[in-house]
Amino acid sequence: MASQKIANPRFLLYSAPRATSPPELEKTIMSTLPASLQRASRFRAKYLLFAFVGLMLAYVLRHNESFLIHPEDPIWQHYHPIRWWLLPHGLAGACALLLGPMQFSDRLRKRFTKLHRVVGRIYVAGALITAPLGFYIQFFHERTGEPRSFTIAAGVDALLWMTTTAIAFGFILAGKVQQHRQWMTRSFAVALVFLEVRVVGGVTGWDNLGIPAIETIVWSCLAFSILAADIALQWQDFRASRPAASKVRAAAQ
Repeated sequence: MASQKIANPRFLLYSAPRATSPPELEKTIMSTLPASLQRASRFRAKYLLFAFVGLMLAYVLRHNESFLIHPEDPIWQHYHPIRWWLLPHGLAGACALLLGPMQFSDRLRKRFTKLHRVVGRIYVAGALITAPLGFYIQFFHERTGEPRSFTIAAGVDALLWMTTTAIAFGFILAGKVQQHRQWMTRSFAVALVFLEVRVVGGVTGWDNLGIPAIETIVWSCLAFSILAADIALQWQDFRASRPAASKVRAAAQ
């Protein structure tokens, strides 16, 4: 009986209406504010990441691929024997890198579902074309004296990209959206290895140290690509669980 007398005043205290805030309005504010803050935080992180990817792309175009707009560049002689392999490799790879970030836009996916699906299929096709051609091109360069170990690194890169992309595509065909988004994150993380290797090599100057240094950068970026994607996924899940945990604790009180 004593505990009942103590509990009743608490119940009356928390259930009494407040003059400054109607119960319905208060409930709405408390339920929507954490979600809106969470979305804003996720958007900021996402846009910062894509801005960084854009900076890497601009750097690579300026530092590594400037020969594309200079027909007299001597490097064209190096690429001439593989030009018909390099053309689809470059075009498909560019489509995958440029269109990939669009697939992570929640607004685009909700408002333009058909466009999201079309862009997704273009990304999948780009990955499945770019990866094996990149491996073949690196294998062809063995004729110019490049080591077999570099070809193996290119093969592992291609296999990782094709595998993660194929798994993501298989999940969406099965209607498993959450797993599809997770594996697409891993796929795009592997796709970024192309940019990361060139940025790291250019900024540090290691690309002037020869094939062994570049090969080390390739292996390092490959090793951290899947790890970085999973860290991003786990952090997103952790941030998403915080508002729910807060609501449970508030309700328990």
